[in-house]
Amino acid sequence: MAKRRKNGDGTVRLRKDGRWEGRIVIGYDEAGLPKTKNVLAKTKLECTEKLEKLKEESGAATERIKLDMPFGEWIDFWYQTYCKPSIRLTTQACYENRVYKHIIPNIGKIPLNKLTGADLQQFYAKLKKGGRLIRVEQFGAGLSDRMVRACHAVCRSALEKAVQDGLLRVNPAIGCKQPPKKSREMEVLTREELQRFLIQAKAEGYYELFLLELGTGMRRGEILALQWDDLNFNTGELHIQRQVYAVKGELHISAPKTKTSVRTVVLPASLINILAEYRKTVDSKWIFPSPLDNNKTRNPSAVRKRLQLILERANCKRVRFHDLRHTFSTMALEHGMDIKTLSATIGHVSAATTLDIYSHITDTMQKQAAINIDRKIGKTDAMIPEQENTQAQTEKPPVGDFKPFVGKVRKPGTGCVTMINDRLYEGRYTPTGANGKRIAKNIYAPTREECEEKLAELIVQMKAEIAAEKVKRKSGQASA
Repeated sequence: MAKRRKNGDGTVRLRKDGRWEGRIVIGYDEAGLPKTKNVLAKTKLECTEKLEKLKEESGAATERIKLDMPFGEWIDFWYQTYCKPSIRLTTQACYENRVYKHIIPNIGKIPLNKLTGADLQQFYAKLKKGGRLIRVEQFGAGLSDRMVRACHAVCRSALEKAVQDGLLRVNPAIGCKQPPKKSREMEVLTREELQRFLIQAKAEGYYELFLLELGTGMRRGEILALQWDDLNFNTGELHIQRQVYAVKGELHISAPKTKTSVRTVVLPASLINILAEYRKTVDSKWIFPSPLDNNKTRNPSAVRKRLQLILERANCKRVRFHDLRHTFSTMALEHGMDIKTLSATIGHVSAATTLDIYSHITDTMQKQAAINIDRKIGKTDAMIPEQENTQAQTEKPPVGDFKPFVGKVRKPGTGCVTMINDRLYEGRYTPTGANGKRIAKNIYAPTREECEEKLAELIVQMKAEIAAEKVKRKSGQASA
């Protein structure tokens, strides 16, 4: 009878083709199924030698998995082995930020089998109070509730895997109190805001981009990844089959978010005509190329910043790019588009998802339908709810005399001011230092005016420092 190999040693067997195969488990996927690697050889001895070499190259992960190993080592192993291979690049960046910048530095030295719920609770409290590592002046010392919840989710998942592998009896993260989940209220632009917004967007060269967004409800990465070959001007069909996203400043192109996100939408004739005229001005395969390089698409971050600037100049409320998607969906439902069609248009996994997100709109539509039915059946004018009457009375007439803001071109050496949100502005000055390298400093203020004043002071200060450093370097060279 053949000698049974120990756990972790792998397996060696004779294949039907006469060759020997060695196989070892190197980890497990999210479903708990083993991930393996194998070697092939002509003889059993050769196969065994190759298998031992493979075990060494694989890091012999199983040898360092112990009950008393530091939690930091376990969560690193969990992320690299089980988590990282199955998630997208953008998600990897988020996970790595939580694991290596927050979790491991704070609680990574605690032994895995000694980690308690109290340790985790103290960790979350620390993050909430003073866990922010960058942009402290901009956002405050503490991390957001969302980030704290995200760190908790990572810890809980890693510890749950430790329970499944028999390293822990119970998951200490279960039962920990975390910040409440706050669902951001959906923001949509009103008809008057849309008019001003598009007028301002046209003045800044973003009219076609935002008009297409408001006409389709595409995700930001989807609309920026569009190429002219995706659009059939004869049929009006627009094929959405890729997305662009940025990771650590580099742009990446990939398939859309889900399988249902790969879709075809039909554009109205008026929008097709506008894009046809716009096509004459673009010398690129991308519909919305980068203004710096026609061979590249626009950076999603740059579009986000430009959106906020246009909203500010058009005197519109601050909304996210994703809220433009909500604006399209809201208008589509209000104009009679059914849930199933809308779900397919915006690329949701199912109509149930769409219905859940826009339930408040459909509820309003149902109430209005009931009123209309009552009017038809009873042949009387039903009393419209007070809220609807108020809305109708306060609705302003279309804005026909809005003049777009034309910003002054800033002179070289005066820095730049960017609106971060409706309560914060960022000023940046990036001169060339005494060493010949570019240096950047930022300041923040609640208003644009105050930000301009702080920026002017910063520029004077940095110019003086650079001049002094140049004199110092020159005198040092002379003495040498």
